[in-house]
Amino acid sequence: MTTSSRGTHATTQRKKPSMCQHQPACPTADSADREAARHAAHHPEQGWSLLCNGVLIFEDTGELLPDGQIIAPHRPSGSEQVMTAA
Repeated sequence: MTTSSRGTHATTQRKKPSMCQHQPACPTADSADREAARHAAHHPEQGWSLLCNGVLIFEDTGELLPDGQIIAPHRPSGSEQVMTAA
């Protein structure tokens, strides 16, 4: 068995570079307020936006997190009642 002269270290978790260059930085993808991050790409004609924290948000309020976790749509309660102008 031979060993490499280069020192390599295996990790179980990769550090992804942040797309956020804002100061102060936007909330991370695992923060409760992750939807407050700025748009990196916005495609309303397709019904989705990519936030600078790596979260994909959809017009139905569903989300796809960078780690692959799916967040079901979460519209505010009471949205079934529509108010009309008098």
